[in-house]
Amino acid sequence: MATQMAVNSGASLWGPLKELWEAVEGAIWRRQPESVHLLDLQLKKHKPSFLTLFKNPMKSAEQREKVRKASTEGIAIQGQQGVRLLPEQLISEAFILSDLFDLGELAALELLLAGEHQQPHFPGLTRGLVAVLLYWDGKRCVANSLRSLIQSRHGKTFTLDLSPELVNLTTRFTDELMAQGLTKQILNLISDVSVTREFERLQKEKGLGNEKHRKEVSDLIKECRQSLAECLFAWTCQSPLSKEDTLTLIGHLEMVTAEADGSLDSVNLALVMSLLYCLDVSFLEQGTEDREDLLQALPLLTEKQYVAAVHSRLVEGQGWKLPGLQAVVQLAWALSLRALSQLPQGAALVEFTEADEALADQALLGGVFLFLTEGILGSDDFSQEEFYTRRLHSLITDFLALMPVKVKQLRNRADEDARLIHMALQMGSEPPSSLRKDLDHLMILIGEFYSKDPFELELALEFWCPSESLQHTSFTGSFLGVPLQRPPHKQVVLSKFVRQMGDLLPATLYIPYLRMLKGLASGPRCSHYCFSLLKTNGAPHGENRQAGISGSVVSWEHFFHSLMLYHENLRRDVPSADSMQYRHPPIRGITQRELDGLTAFLQLLTTIITWSENARLALCEHPQWTPAVVMLGLLQCSVQPVLKAQILHALAAFGKSPEIAASLWQSLEYTQVELNEIESICEEYPLTRAFCHLISTLVESALPVNLGAGLRAPGFQPYLDFLRDSVFLAFPTRAYRQPAEKWEVAEAVLEVFHKLLREYEPQPADFLQEMVELQGEQVPANKPPGHSLMFHLLNDSPTFSLCLNLLEEGARHLDTYAPFPGKKQLESAVLHCLCLLELALQKEVTFMDLLRESQTSLLVSPVEQLLQGVSAQSRRADHITNIARYLYHSSSNPDAAFQSAKILRRIARYPNIQARLVGDFTHDQAASEKLMAGFVECLDSEEHFFLDSDSDPEKRVGRIRHEIKIHILNLLITPLELKGPNLGLYLLGYEVKKPVSSTNLQDPGVLGCPRSCLHAILSLLQRGSEWRSGPVLTKQAPQLAELCYQVIYQLCVCPDTSGPTMRYLRTSQDFLFSHLQHLPFILLENEIAALSQMSWLMKTAAIELRVTSLNRQRSHTQRLLNLLLDDQPHTLHADGETGMEEESRSVSGFLHFGMVSKVRRRLLSVLDSIDFSQEAPELLQLDFFERAQIEQVITNCEHVNEQGHTVCNVKLLHRVLVAEINALQGMAAIGQRPLLMEEVNSILQQVVERNRVRCSLSAKRHALQSWRSLVETILTACPSELIPADQRQLIIRDLLLDLHDKVLSEDAAGELMPVVAGAVFTLTAHLSQSVLSEQQGAGPEGGSGSGFASIANSALHLILRKLLDFTLCTGGGFQRLRAHIYGALLYYLQIAQKPEKPETLQTGTSMWERLTAPEDCFSKLQRENLAIIESYGTALMEVVCRDACDGHEIGRMLALAVLDRVLSIDRQCQWLVYLCNSGYLRVLVESLRQDDAALQTLLRPQPPLLKPLYIYESKMALLTRVAKTAQGAMELLRCGLVGQLVECQVFHMLPQNDALRVFGRRDPSGFIPSPLERYRQILLPTLRLMQVILTSTTTHHQQGAAQVLQWLIVHSDVIQSILHGQDMSMGALQELSLLTAIISKTALPGALEMGQEINSAALMELQGHIGRFQRQSLSLLVRLVGTDRARYLKQIEETVSPGDLAEKREEMEVSMQQICANIMEYCQTLLLQSSAEAQFSLCLFSPSASEPADVAVPSARVPSLGLVLLLLKNSATDFFRYHDSHRQSLNKLERVEQLPPEELKELCQGLVSGSGGVEKIPSVQRNVLAKRRLVLLVNNRAKLLALCSYIIETCLFVIWRHLEFYLLYCTPTDPKDSLLPGYRGQLSSIYGGRGLSVSRVSQQDLEQLQSDVANSFNEPLQRKLLEVEGLYSKTRSRHTFIQALTRRIRGLVHHAKG
Repeated sequence: MATQMAVNSGASLWGPLKELWEAVEGAIWRRQPESVHLLDLQLKKHKPSFLTLFKNPMKSAEQREKVRKASTEGIAIQGQQGVRLLPEQLISEAFILSDLFDLGELAALELLLAGEHQQPHFPGLTRGLVAVLLYWDGKRCVANSLRSLIQSRHGKTFTLDLSPELVNLTTRFTDELMAQGLTKQILNLISDVSVTREFERLQKEKGLGNEKHRKEVSDLIKECRQSLAECLFAWTCQSPLSKEDTLTLIGHLEMVTAEADGSLDSVNLALVMSLLYCLDVSFLEQGTEDREDLLQALPLLTEKQYVAAVHSRLVEGQGWKLPGLQAVVQLAWALSLRALSQLPQGAALVEFTEADEALADQALLGGVFLFLTEGILGSDDFSQEEFYTRRLHSLITDFLALMPVKVKQLRNRADEDARLIHMALQMGSEPPSSLRKDLDHLMILIGEFYSKDPFELELALEFWCPSESLQHTSFTGSFLGVPLQRPPHKQVVLSKFVRQMGDLLPATLYIPYLRMLKGLASGPRCSHYCFSLLKTNGAPHGENRQAGISGSVVSWEHFFHSLMLYHENLRRDVPSADSMQYRHPPIRGITQRELDGLTAFLQLLTTIITWSENARLALCEHPQWTPAVVMLGLLQCSVQPVLKAQILHALAAFGKSPEIAASLWQSLEYTQVELNEIESICEEYPLTRAFCHLISTLVESALPVNLGAGLRAPGFQPYLDFLRDSVFLAFPTRAYRQPAEKWEVAEAVLEVFHKLLREYEPQPADFLQEMVELQGEQVPANKPPGHSLMFHLLNDSPTFSLCLNLLEEGARHLDTYAPFPGKKQLESAVLHCLCLLELALQKEVTFMDLLRESQTSLLVSPVEQLLQGVSAQSRRADHITNIARYLYHSSSNPDAAFQSAKILRRIARYPNIQARLVGDFTHDQAASEKLMAGFVECLDSEEHFFLDSDSDPEKRVGRIRHEIKIHILNLLITPLELKGPNLGLYLLGYEVKKPVSSTNLQDPGVLGCPRSCLHAILSLLQRGSEWRSGPVLTKQAPQLAELCYQVIYQLCVCPDTSGPTMRYLRTSQDFLFSHLQHLPFILLENEIAALSQMSWLMKTAAIELRVTSLNRQRSHTQRLLNLLLDDQPHTLHADGETGMEEESRSVSGFLHFGMVSKVRRRLLSVLDSIDFSQEAPELLQLDFFERAQIEQVITNCEHVNEQGHTVCNVKLLHRVLVAEINALQGMAAIGQRPLLMEEVNSILQQVVERNRVRCSLSAKRHALQSWRSLVETILTACPSELIPADQRQLIIRDLLLDLHDKVLSEDAAGELMPVVAGAVFTLTAHLSQSVLSEQQGAGPEGGSGSGFASIANSALHLILRKLLDFTLCTGGGFQRLRAHIYGALLYYLQIAQKPEKPETLQTGTSMWERLTAPEDCFSKLQRENLAIIESYGTALMEVVCRDACDGHEIGRMLALAVLDRVLSIDRQCQWLVYLCNSGYLRVLVESLRQDDAALQTLLRPQPPLLKPLYIYESKMALLTRVAKTAQGAMELLRCGLVGQLVECQVFHMLPQNDALRVFGRRDPSGFIPSPLERYRQILLPTLRLMQVILTSTTTHHQQGAAQVLQWLIVHSDVIQSILHGQDMSMGALQELSLLTAIISKTALPGALEMGQEINSAALMELQGHIGRFQRQSLSLLVRLVGTDRARYLKQIEETVSPGDLAEKREEMEVSMQQICANIMEYCQTLLLQSSAEAQFSLCLFSPSASEPADVAVPSARVPSLGLVLLLLKNSATDFFRYHDSHRQSLNKLERVEQLPPEELKELCQGLVSGSGGVEKIPSVQRNVLAKRRLVLLVNNRAKLLALCSYIIETCLFVIWRHLEFYLLYCTPTDPKDSLLPGYRGQLSSIYGGRGLSVSRVSQQDLEQLQSDVANSFNEPLQRKLLEVEGLYSKTRSRHTFIQALTRRIRGLVHHAKG
């Protein structure tokens, strides 16, 4: 140590010793696995501590110097680098501590440092005071460890059932210690260490703090001394001491003195018992198998010197300080000698054994029995040790059995003394003073000793020898109870002693003998024997009473006869029972002797009937004795209150049987017992207490409803009034001779109140005022007593105030930590008060609800509000804090703390008083710290979790502590759901004065942060989390652990507390990682709790992953992800533990290509631990009740329990059923009652089982949901690059396959399916995204032949099969669930969709090459998918089709989408055929009419539900998909699709597009579209569908076109307004482009040449419609190309806001071009249809080639050919613009990676909404997005190029056709002969008679036309057009078309017509 003096911050005098004790406790008491090895290591390490027991390290100058310099040079601390400078103050404290305990300076310094570290655990103490506690705690650990080691030895008295390995280890170790002189060390320490001496030293150095600290220090010192003494006791129980050690022990006891009351203290008691066990040989009688070994080890038999030394010391030694103690030891030695003399080995010891008689005499002279009673039995600790009791029992019984002659002498002497006393009384002189009372003392000793039996050993049975008549299996003696076997000799002797002592009993022994019987009658079997003894002792019944009593004086006959005589005499004696009589001093009738005798008899009677029900009934029903009547009679006579009290106690014992209780009530009513003032004059209250006890017993046994009927208004009310007003309210103000009695009275009366309130359930009838008839008049009936008590507790009544004052006084008394008379009773009274408040809180809601309903004029206030009142004593509102103060005393008073926690928990539910509560708790700093410490102490209390229902008091306390913790945790959880500030936040250590989110959580002690409940919860959970077995709490107290995890989750999920909590958990605790690594928690015996623990933990982990991802704390996120997802084994723990073993993988096993060392992913292990199967309880088998009714009752009794599960309230159900049985009338019912009760029992068991199943299912669902949210968070919230795509896909594959395997197993519970379906949906969505993004990242050549992306095709097929199996296994129900699966299927099928490729305009491959090219991976996967889908046949089709037609809206939409998707890949059209043949398609088509009404409601101004719209859109999408094949389109026409659409009224309801009105009605969120937008959402799908039908039905074109034309005509007004609309929004342009496309295909003259005949009028009408459509289309063209083009383009620029997606502008451009293309196509078709040759062609444009001015052309005018020319020019210009843009985008696409970041950002902006969106996207993702945007741009430009080139071609054709006609065939007219037809061509019919006819063309017009065209169609334009052809058309089949037309037009213009 000299060289290296580093300080151990754990304090070598405390930390290591604490570890030692934990090792000893773990091995011996907790029997933990592997603990023997740990114990062995600890014992080797600490052997010096045991050898030099309690010896402190020596002081040394060197150490002193080192410590002195610590403030300047610093000092090294173990486990820390460098040195630490210590403050001067600490060093001076270390020197004080060193001098105080005389220990080394370094050790003192260590203690202080440890004290500083432990300070948060001891609020209010300085580090020095904590160091004092730690010093003594270290000593205590050594002493307790030594005691436990010795107790575990192998020996003669007891065994702890430990493993032989452990017993050998401890026996060997302790033997070594004993050989080194352990006994002497222990005895010296016991002498040296004393509380007073230590306290004096501490006091001098200010080493004592507040009362609690003093109590803790004194308790520690006492425990040290006690444990040391018990070490010797345990040793002597098991093995004898050596001669020297025995003599040393005797020497120590010689000097022992007694306490003030004459009893021994607990330490000396243990030493006396050690010596008694040393001298014990009685164990040899037991004849165990190792008797020989024990004989060998016994020095009494083997060492003569031992016997000689002990004998001479006890016989010849000097007098002891306590002669009584010397007598006890002498008697024990005498008995040992007597026992030895009877053994064969005893022959060698004759010289000693003969002295036994003399020694026994000496002992009797020393008053041995009196000392045993007062000195040993009088000690408080005697009854706490079973082996003390057994040893004293053997001492007493050995004396009676081994020394019968002595006993006889005692009896003879007693008889002699009795004669002397009798003579003295006769002669009137004083009896001689020298009388010995040994036999009295022996009897009293026996009585006292056996009357207490805390361990329920019933040792007194040895005194009863069952006679043959009593021989019954339940009445065996302490022998083995074989019927009629001869009892052991000892038992015979003892029972003879009991009987003979009662024969001819002298008067002096009468009371001692009764007291002895009372003791021997204690116990269920003993009481029966005693009852029989008193029965047989009586005189034969037939004998004449008058002849006097010839039987024994100790018999029932004698007792009850005497009682009757007293009663008769006293009744005669006292003419009036007026209370004045009582004031006369002498009471005639009963002398003091008689009084004592009667009291003794009544006590014996009470004992017997308390224990034995048979005796109770037999005595009560005895016709001659009628004890109850006689006793009640005596109560009315003038006898002393003491006797009356005893009578009441006896009656209370009778009242334990309900049968007797009922009659006792009636008798009480008639006798009208009076409790009078005599007690308060005497200042003693036995009678009041006894009366309360009687009422308490009777209330518990039976409380008749109609009590007192006929005499008064029936009910308990008069008794309650008396107890309340005369006993309870009066008790504080009365005078008491014995201070303790005050609290005894309070306890007795509060117990009655507690029982009454506990049994009370508020009923509606309690609130109605009923009347009863009494002696002819109506009087109000009394309410149930519980009702009255509730009323008093719900008002600020004297009763309520007194309860609160009592609580305040109780807390004040407890805070002194000092013992005072009546402490136990006060604690009990306080407990009853707390119970009353708790019951009132529990029942107040029902009570007040019923009160409100009954409209009674009672005023009540809820308890929680009354508790807010101001206390009369303290003038502060501190009632609630007074209740909370009891938590501070949970260690000494767990029951009160338990009730206090329950009350606080009930109060904490109310949101309106939270702020007040926090104010009350934080009002006073010191009190606030103390209250917080109380809560923390309750949570910190170490209890060993005994959750079995054992009656062992230690286990009961453990259970209560456990319950307290549960209540406190619930108390914390409830307010956390409310707004702050609240009690929960305050107790968990959050700010309540500032904003909660500003809290900075620290470890306790850091920055003065006190230890809060959060710290306590974390330390509860952390215990054991660093070991392999995981957190101890999860297994030892599963429910507690579940609540702890829930508190932490609540803190993390609440926005205010989330930040501080998660920061603290992450930085200070590393909480989540250390707990998640132990998942899954598996508890076979409590599956529900284990699942709930995991649920809360996983939900918290999900939040943590989300938060760390958002804050970019990548390392944290990565670490948790690895923990949850890794399938590589890696070491987690220091002890080299690897992850779980490779489990047999199901389907997913073969997908790991030969990788052997994989382990199960933790997420999958958690899923494994959720058992999907759930056994359902079988149906009820009922004989009496009606099943349906019972089920209804069960349903009515259901409620939601604390965990949120809906369960049946079993207690309520029981009450309902029993009430039902009780209501049955008639004899039959009475006979059937047992059977009915049995059936009720089976119903209740069934319900309990149902509840368990429900809770289990609920817990599984909760766990699954939490698992799902964790998985979803991992996939969505965590940065995608943390899990590489290939890993991601494998993980999702594993999760999906495992989920499906579980859910598809036979016995999976349906309740769990929805959660699984949701998870499957999300997982599939992510799989799809992952695969797609991987391909996008990989570029166009991504897919390799082997399979798709990283996940193999086989895995994808498996997933598809599972999805389809899942769909089918759901059967007919579960449609909502299938919606999820359909969603998953859609995502799955998306994987095989080819990604968009950029349209490069390169010369394509030839058709042959394309046909013979190898199949790409997308088509392959799609083909295989289809094969799998088709393998499921019509079963699958049926399910999907049915869901598409009917059911929940979302399910229908998704089913329609699935159909759409499957039809799109189904090349064989099997699904289409099924859809058509099974009639589902017709159903869908016909449902459009039903949709019509719903759709019409959508166009109302206020936003309605949009569901019908979405369904309609999905349906139209599917129909459009069907129409894409010719077969489908024909089928749709056959089903009358267009006809259905024609009849839909919704299309007529075009909203008027008034921009302002629309704007005003916009939904502010922007989610609900305006009416016009909604209308477009209805119209556009219809138009698209018609367009597709027109395109598909090429062969039967006429049929489709005619039907569509019909639709156009029916809705022509709407179409007209659309075509004329000025609106150029995106929607309007789309409408126009679709409409023009349809019109161009249908509104043709050819439509008139249809097969069917039409009459001329209809024909005319049809022609009119078609003409109108043609005119409108052309006028639209005029607007778009000519007059309004500039305005439109400007409008487009404006409508698309700059921040908006750029796509919108591009789409609008496409729509504009499309409209032009459609109209030009229409023109072309019209031209071609009119005639194949130009001279017969009809003309659409007037012969004017000048470009139209900006002035709008009136619609009546024919548009000029210049318009077409203008369109041609514009299109050519646009073409080149688009072409450049296309080329640039393509270049960018090829080098996306090299683009500058600004440009990338700009590209992404098009796809990401919001300005900050792009910033957050990682770079990889940015590239993918940019690529996607560029592909869109390229393809969009390609589309525009195609449209432009088409427009150019059609324009050229139209121009050529018109020029050819005008310039070649048209005959110009002179203006003069305008009436004559001017040309051979037919009239342009489309302008009818209205407009300019072409016939008006003059020569001048034609010439002008020619020159204009020549000017417009100039060289540059022609070059441009040819370039267009070169750039674009040559890759198409129409190569040279433009060239030819250009040539022709040029020819026409340049050569005039011939």
